[in-house]
Amino acid sequence: MDGPEPGLAGACPAPLPVPVGLGWDEAWAAGFVPFADGRRRPGRVVAAHRGAWILALEDGDRDAVLAGRLRHEAVRPGDLPAVGDWVAAEAEPAAHGPAVISAILPRRTVFRRASDDGTASSEQVLAANVDVTLVVTGLDGDFNPRRLERYLAVAWSGGTTPVILLNKSDAAVDPEAARTATLGVAPGVDVRLISALAGTGLDDLARDHLSPGRTAVVLGSSGAGKSTLLNALLGEERARTGAVRADDGRGRHTTTHRELHRLPGGGLLIDTPGIRSIGVAGADAGLTAAFADVAELAASCRFADCRHQGEPGCAVQAALGEGRLSPARLAAHRKLEREAAHAARQADRLLREADRRKWKAISTAAREHVARKYGRES
Repeated sequence: MDGPEPGLAGACPAPLPVPVGLGWDEAWAAGFVPFADGRRRPGRVVAAHRGAWILALEDGDRDAVLAGRLRHEAVRPGDLPAVGDWVAAEAEPAAHGPAVISAILPRRTVFRRASDDGTASSEQVLAANVDVTLVVTGLDGDFNPRRLERYLAVAWSGGTTPVILLNKSDAAVDPEAARTATLGVAPGVDVRLISALAGTGLDDLARDHLSPGRTAVVLGSSGAGKSTLLNALLGEERARTGAVRADDGRGRHTTTHRELHRLPGGGLLIDTPGIRSIGVAGADAGLTAAFADVAELAASCRFADCRHQGEPGCAVQAALGEGRLSPARLAAHRKLEREAAHAARQADRLLREADRRKWKAISTAAREHVARKYGRES
């Protein structure tokens, strides 16, 4: 025989049918092995609505729903598929209904937003498997260094590389001054002056951060110009834009859901609704990166548990006295530290309660099953 017959041991497995141009690689293929049963195939979530998803499969985009088991085992919103997720799905021909998502591949990176109660237990995943976070802020009234610090902490905590885009530079009185101020609260971060409306700086941005197969998420408050940026990068008017208020430069939400867009150059961009506030639940590691200057000073303090409140040998207080660290920067760091610590305490309690409710429901269902099968004790 020249080779093994079909179906015998040693035969080469058929290649996985995967969507092209969405960042699939050998590492994702290895991660899919536990789900490769001949029925399921890889797909990437390209849009998420309430209780419904759109998957990119090898034969095109399809509506998708969750398998019952996946929905039942989801303890919190973050356990559900998010835009950018790679999933295992069963998909019959389109005429036979939507694809069924049965598993989510382990996420490489994740960008989260704490819920209104500020806890990680009910946090929302805004985007998954993101390589770079484009933080957009407008220079026409939207500029706020304290908000940028918060975005950076969450971006770093999710494992993504942040890039700050100072948009509407053509409308700023002194854009270079704004860039200098931003560098002061974003050490080590790429800070760029752009104008999405005029197209200034976008070619360099695409070349440096939006190469083929690379996934970016764009974030910022309403009116920062995210939709205008998306349209400019796409080369067409796909996202609706809106005017900003004259009094404060803020705008209404023109994007209403998260969606992954394929850019002409092969990069991938996830758009999100404008965020008026974003919590830092679970962002402890991100705080260290976002406040690297404070962390570096704290490492030089005489005492490892220094609270920077008058202890002898405190490098942070010395930097304050010498003007190398601003009081506002330290105050922002302390505020976000307190917020993250509070969220962690709340999340621990709520997760324990959710786990208790889950196992109580499982126990009740098991007893009822036994009672139906064998009858109840008299």
